[in-house]
Amino acid sequence: MDQIAPAKFKRRDPSLPKGRQISDEDVAEMAALLGDMPRRRDMVIEGLHVIQDRFGHISATRIAAMAEVFRLAQVEVYEVASFYHHFDVVKEGETPPPPVTIRVSTCVSCELAGAYELIKGLEKEVDPAQVRIVPSPCMGQCDGAPVAWIGKRIYRHATVQRLLRATVEDNSTPQLPDYEGLALYRAEGGYHVLDKIMSGQISADQATAQMSDAGLRGLGGAGFPAGKKWGFVRSYAGPRLMTVNCDEGEPGTFKDRWWLERHPHRMLEGAQIAAHVVGCDRIYIYVRDEYPNVLEVLRREIDALARAGLMVTPMEIRRGAGAYICGEESAMIESIEGKRGIPRQRPPYIAEVGLFGRPTLNHNVETLLWVPQIVEHGPQWFAAQGWTEENKGVRSFSVSGRVKEPGVKIAPAGIPLIRLIEDYCGGMADGHELKALLPGGASGGIFPAHMADRTMDFGTWEKEGGFIGSHAVVILSDQDSVRAAALNTMRFFKHESCGQCTPCRSGTDKFVRMMEAREQNRELFDDLLEVMRDSSICGLGQAAGNCVKHLMQHFPDEFACQETNS
Repeated sequence: MDQIAPAKFKRRDPSLPKGRQISDEDVAEMAALLGDMPRRRDMVIEGLHVIQDRFGHISATRIAAMAEVFRLAQVEVYEVASFYHHFDVVKEGETPPPPVTIRVSTCVSCELAGAYELIKGLEKEVDPAQVRIVPSPCMGQCDGAPVAWIGKRIYRHATVQRLLRATVEDNSTPQLPDYEGLALYRAEGGYHVLDKIMSGQISADQATAQMSDAGLRGLGGAGFPAGKKWGFVRSYAGPRLMTVNCDEGEPGTFKDRWWLERHPHRMLEGAQIAAHVVGCDRIYIYVRDEYPNVLEVLRREIDALARAGLMVTPMEIRRGAGAYICGEESAMIESIEGKRGIPRQRPPYIAEVGLFGRPTLNHNVETLLWVPQIVEHGPQWFAAQGWTEENKGVRSFSVSGRVKEPGVKIAPAGIPLIRLIEDYCGGMADGHELKALLPGGASGGIFPAHMADRTMDFGTWEKEGGFIGSHAVVILSDQDSVRAAALNTMRFFKHESCGQCTPCRSGTDKFVRMMEAREQNRELFDDLLEVMRDSSICGLGQAAGNCVKHLMQHFPDEFACQETNS
């Protein structure tokens, strides 16, 4: 019998570690690039940002070098880098992206303002070897639609010619807005409420009760009562932490950006008060990458706060990297920990087991900026500003679409939508009549014009199968296709699904394919809506189909229409 020759294997040099081999020079370059950044797992995303900012992409060699510097497996760095949209991971043998990238927002408001025509115009003019055009999710600039982003500069009301000029300009630094700095804020009485809390003039129990009496709710979307949340987190044994969610990725939302570009210390003082009352050891502020202006403003003002000796609780800024799902609080916490932004199974809730396993207080920017004013003026001052006695306080409405004066509108909670349009937005744009509205962004649903008399507050749109969420109002006119708007939202959710659960990952894709194919089987749509609503892990999958559901319910002619501009 013939002998079978033993297999010949290429033996690994036993003096070298397993995995991709990198040179000492690569490791030294990475160490120098990261500087004094702590080599902790929770700093992985911050480290990846340094690489992306410096080179415009992230190569396989630099992933391996970063893993070596952080003492992590290469796959741990790669899985994070490949999860977030703003990290351009280049594998071996692949061509790096061109030197300039123009990201163009394609959210509903930007589509109405001609985003896709802008993209086509740019593609005709640019050299693809030098400039890359990337259709992108909402950038939180809906009142300036269409919007583009190059480097660290945002271009509102963008045109082809303006963006072509921008490709040869310096976009490496953000353009700072004219905002209220620390000196001016203190001159107007800022931080004296924090002083009262610190001196014991107002106890933690009193401050918590004031939030409840004022009717202050979470204004990032969920609407959970702030005072009750403070009480929950305080009830768990420390050490505790606090997170501030400024990842407002809901299409149509831009109020947090608006506030932070004008009055950053209102939020910062509110965060300091909340953290001290609840007993949090550190505050982490999570800001979306699409807000370079806000990131720079916060860096400067937090430094100023520390130098002035006014920072009671230490603060850290963490920069997102392009993932809508990180607006969900547990996904945001995963991201702060340096991981993929994947929502956690609940319970336990983050109030008990949150960031780094500690009880965590999480608040939206707008919620916090009202805290000092409520403590200063009293809860009744805030509560009495609602439209009726049932509506408590004021809201910052992000309004975009077919109105004369889009923007952030500070209006009473519960104001009817038609009054918001007429009294705060100058009415409908010339030549347009109200046809449909999105009261809470892409996930809040879409409703016909005859429902514009409904009050804009929590509890109103839930009765209609939607919600007001973050108060992101998008207005459509008789010249717009509701079907096209609904398809826009589904494409967005398909792009932004984290992929963790099958109902959301496959359901959003199925919705897009059915709508693009002009599928008319309503029973099939209803079955898919039910499965996604009942079995998706988080709110993305549960609410993703709301606009399609309302398209069938309120606009059956457009749902059945075979000819549309979608």
